[in-house]
Amino acid sequence: MPEFNEENAADEQLKKYALDLSRVYQSEKEKRAALKDANVQLVSFARDLKMTISDLKTANKDLKEAYLDTLNRLALAAELKDEDTGDHINRLSRYSELIAIKLGMPEKFIENLKFATPMHDVGKIGIPDKILLCPGKLSSDEFRLMKTHTTIGAKILGGSKAEILQVARQIALYHHEKYNGKGYPEGLSGDNIPLEARIVGLADVFDALTSRRPYKEPYPVEVASQIIVKERGEHFDPDVVDHFIGNLEKIIRIKTEVGGAEDVSAEDCVYSERDLAALA
Repeated sequence: MPEFNEENAADEQLKKYALDLSRVYQSEKEKRAALKDANVQLVSFARDLKMTISDLKTANKDLKEAYLDTLNRLALAAELKDEDTGDHINRLSRYSELIAIKLGMPEKFIENLKFATPMHDVGKIGIPDKILLCPGKLSSDEFRLMKTHTTIGAKILGGSKAEILQVARQIALYHHEKYNGKGYPEGLSGDNIPLEARIVGLADVFDALTSRRPYKEPYPVEVASQIIVKERGEHFDPDVVDHFIGNLEKIIRIKTEVGGAEDVSAEDCVYSERDLAALA
């Protein structure tokens, strides 16, 4: 039996510590290598994920643009029945957007309004051309039929889960309601009329008054503005009128930019029977 020796025991213990340390070092080395590989894989994954997200954003943007373009073309199909170009819906969209901004509405409200506004008269698709293009005052029966473009538009746009189309339906249905409750199709009044419809209703009247139509020449901005101010609290929401008139210079600039500027003298202005009937 070998004699116990403290020096030999110490050597054995030292060898054991050295072996354990070597194993720990090797294990840590392997862990670092594995961690490095994992880090490389993570960087590669992050790069691929970033590219995927970028591709999805591009695809989503393209899809949204195609969706909005389709809606705009639908609106244009209705407008071309009684408009020479699509300028009316472009001006209307910008007028409404400006008013909503000045009213301090949330960004989402403004965006939905901007893209929904062009569809306000989509129901005109269901109105006969002989009524839309009538150069004179409409008969009672003709006007009754003309008013159905609001409910036709609501049917076309109804039942969708898309928020823009839901807003568009509200506008199409209610943009001919009057603040005093004497509008159509439901005779809503005041704040019971959706704000989107109150904004578009005013912008639509202004653009109709200052544009050439089959039944009339354009009115000067001065005359159209006087009519709108006169109808404050009657036809139109007072707050909407105030923000519209308060930003009239910007409104005129939009009109000029989108093919709506005509040099019309207030002295030469002749009121059409159709406009007088509609504003009564």
